[in-house]
Amino acid sequence: MVNEESFKKLVEELESQKVTLVAVSKTKSVEEIKQLYDLGQRNFGENYVQELIEKEKQLPKDIRWHFIGHLQSNKVKQVASFIHLIQSVDSLKLLKEINKQAEKNNRVIDCLLQIHIAVEETKFGLDEQELHELMDELHELKNVRIIGLMGMASLTGDTRKVRDEFKKLNSIFNRLSTNDSRLSTLSMGMTSDYRIAIEEGSTMVRIGSLIFGERGSSPHS
Repeated sequence: MVNEESFKKLVEELESQKVTLVAVSKTKSVEEIKQLYDLGQRNFGENYVQELIEKEKQLPKDIRWHFIGHLQSNKVKQVASFIHLIQSVDSLKLLKEINKQAEKNNRVIDCLLQIHIAVEETKFGLDEQELHELMDELHELKNVRIIGLMGMASLTGDTRKVRDEFKKLNSIFNRLSTNDSRLSTLSMGMTSDYRIAIEEGSTMVRIGSLIFGERGSSPHS
C-alpha cells in the first residue's frame, strides 16, 4: 500500500527544488495507483507494455503515463495513442518507429534519449557517439520531440561512483541543451540515489519503493 507520509514528504522536498516526481508503479495494483492519484500524483512510470495497457484502461485519463523500461519497436503501436513520455529511447530504429506510430495517431510524442552511464553491461542506452549520430537524424522525424535525456547509475553503494556517473550525464545534457532550448528534462535518480541525482542536476526522478514499499520493487525504482 501507499506510504502516504513518505509520499507527502517527498512531494514537498521535490517541489521546493522544482523536480518532477514520476511514481514507478510497475507491479503495483490499480487500487494503489488510484490511492496515489487521489493524493494528487499524476505522473506514473511503467516498465511493461501489457501491464501499462491494462492499467491505462482502468484509470483516470488525465494520468501522464511514462514508459521507463526497455521498449521493443514492435510494441510501440500499443501505447502510441496515449503515452505521455517515452523515457527509454535507446536507438534510432526505435525512435523512427515511435515517429511512425505517432504520425498514425496524429500526435507528436515526447521522448528522452537514454544514455548508458553505468558500468553494468545489462543497462541499455546510447553512448556519446551514438547520441550525436541520432541527433543528426532528428530533423527528418516530425512526430517525435526529444525533450531531454535519461540515465541510470550503477547499482552500487559507492556514492562517489554514482555521483560521477550523474555528473557525466549532466555534462552531456548541458552541452546539448546549450544549442537546443527544447531539451529541458534530465531524468536521473531513483529511491536509493535521487538526492545525489538532484545535486547533480536532475529535473525528474523515478521513485517507486519509497512510496509503495519494497514489495515487487524493480531496478528502475
